[in-house]
Amino acid sequence: MCLANGVSFSVVVHFDVHRVGKDFDRTGSISMSTSHLRDGTPIKRRHFLGFGVSLTVGTAVMFDPRGHALARAFAAAQDKPSLWPVTCRDAMLRRSGAADCWTAMRLYGVDGVESDITDDLTLPNLYGADSPLSVATPEDRDRVCAALEKAGKKITAFCMHNRFDERPEFEVQWCLRAAEAARELGVPAIRIDVVPRKIPREEFLPFAVEVLRKVMAATEKTGIRFAVENHGNTTNNPEFLDALFSQVGSPRLGLTLDTGNFYWFGHPLSHLYEIYEHFAPRVFHTHCKSINYPPEEREKQRPMGWEYSKYHCPIYQGDIDFGRVLAILKKANYSNDLCIENEMLGRLSAEEAVKTVSQEVIFLRKKQAEIA
Repeated sequence: MCLANGVSFSVVVHFDVHRVGKDFDRTGSISMSTSHLRDGTPIKRRHFLGFGVSLTVGTAVMFDPRGHALARAFAAAQDKPSLWPVTCRDAMLRRSGAADCWTAMRLYGVDGVESDITDDLTLPNLYGADSPLSVATPEDRDRVCAALEKAGKKITAFCMHNRFDERPEFEVQWCLRAAEAARELGVPAIRIDVVPRKIPREEFLPFAVEVLRKVMAATEKTGIRFAVENHGNTTNNPEFLDALFSQVGSPRLGLTLDTGNFYWFGHPLSHLYEIYEHFAPRVFHTHCKSINYPPEEREKQRPMGWEYSKYHCPIYQGDIDFGRVLAILKKANYSNDLCIENEMLGRLSAEEAVKTVSQEVIFLRKKQAEIA
């Protein structure tokens, strides 16, 4: 395990509340050996993922009686933008033409994915010989952990396609089951849809506040953060988002910042950065996306969705200044991924898709390096 600034050590842990044997040497190696959890459950890969953050902080404190030196190193590592993994939406993987999702990730050069999750906790876009993958049971989660470990990839967010106003009770329970799976797998955030489908838009805010309060209460023990994506005709409105976050009143409810969607909605280009900065402290996940509008249209308040199919483009060709976006996120101590969402891949060949996404990955890594 490497924290920062050359501070490195290895940790081998088995948890048992009744007995922990601990050996520590001057090189910074520690071995704790027990074999089971309190209830006798053998330690699994998914337990290590779930324990990761608390273990890192805990070992930092163990190595220094006051916990100061390594706590500072850990905080510094969290602030370094080079630690932001570059990922993509898993819906993009098949456009690579690869036979399985793991090969697609390697071709694109991403560190992992935002993974769609269905009502029954299937991960439909993680395809290949071992599909369909699911996170519905402990055995399923072990299987996913093993596949991620083998590929050297990660899931940085689940993506739920919610229908809160059509089936509110089911949605609360679905969010709970997804959050429990996320906690075990070490997935830090869940992207959610908060859009009116049945209820008129002007009546939707009170309903959304009520149902999300129930989601926050039901999932409190998991600690998982839920990230509303700004999209469509409702959550691209900053006033709606402000009211929603304020009235729900939970620090675990935040934003999947889709950089392109605020632009799609019609906000002038220069105003985007004010919006990003305003919501940056609440950003738990991202969709990195851009549009290349004609110069004369960029500072106008355009109609929602104006000419999107014509002008959406890879992020390295678009109007949005991602160096400026990343600087805003860094200042707000953002700590999750930079997730590419490219909605133009459908008009490209597999070879062109791989080239385009891999260039977007390189672009984001370069932008991180520039603000490091």
